[in-house]
Amino acid sequence: MGGDNGTELAEFILLGFSGFVFVQGHLFWGVLCMYVVTLLGNSLIILLTLADSALHSPMYFFLRHFSLVEILYTTTIVPRMLADLRSSCPTISRASCFTQLYFFALFGIAECCLLTAMAYDRYAAICCPLHYTTLMNQRTCAGMVGASYLAGIISGTTHSVFIFTLPFRGANMIHHFLCDILPVLSLASASTLWGEVGNLFVTTAFIFMPFLLIVASYACILAAILGVATSQGRQKIFSTCSSHLFVVILFYGTATAAYMRPQSDSFGDTDQILSIFYTVVTPMFNPFVYTLRNKEVTGAMRRLMKRYLCGS
Repeated sequence: MGGDNGTELAEFILLGFSGFVFVQGHLFWGVLCMYVVTLLGNSLIILLTLADSALHSPMYFFLRHFSLVEILYTTTIVPRMLADLRSSCPTISRASCFTQLYFFALFGIAECCLLTAMAYDRYAAICCPLHYTTLMNQRTCAGMVGASYLAGIISGTTHSVFIFTLPFRGANMIHHFLCDILPVLSLASASTLWGEVGNLFVTTAFIFMPFLLIVASYACILAAILGVATSQGRQKIFSTCSSHLFVVILFYGTATAAYMRPQSDSFGDTDQILSIFYTVVTPMFNPFVYTLRNKEVTGAMRRLMKRYLCGS
């Protein structure tokens, strides 16, 4: 299917779940449950970091914004995904595709930058403890968060505006369950060279460079850990950054597996599974990672429950 006689396409067909016809019912309920857990868990983190004065440190300031971005990121994708799982022929209008691609890029890049800010915060706390309050003052933290959102806005605007100013007059079938950059770009009826160059630039500037900064931060942290004489001291230092390190590995690992694999002309079933993992499953893990092994957060949860359930 496509535009006839050079007519601009008004909508696209999303083929992401065409290979899962017999399990779409189970997939619907699975994705719905994970989405609800993501919303509740990340909302709880936002509530705790706002309500409890013990969690008003830079680390939890960044975590609050990271949880907010996780909610917005999944909300950009999951509600339409659920609707498509219940549709026999899932379509998306050009305007809706533009909007989804914009916010998908915005929140995805903001997430990368916030992970970098969180890594720098751990570096400053472990490697420069005497200067920590100076390095991570309120103005600096607010600036780092603002820069993360600005990077996302630049990425979302660059990708969506450039892609949707291209003509779309041919095939209208997107081999994905969302309007991702490369699947949409591949349908354009004109040269996509500059779009691919722009995608490479944004990937390098806002994904690869932040990843290198995270690696550099943890290299310094590792050197600091190895310099501690006692195993108890090393374990204490490692425990302060293990949750963030796990989230970084989970986020970058699944995204890299999805985007750095040798690409065929269309996304296959393996690509769809990997994409579901980093868009739906990974955001669900964030609340568990930062609460189950974090004594400060679990303590805040107990205090909050005592305050509102016991009335004291």
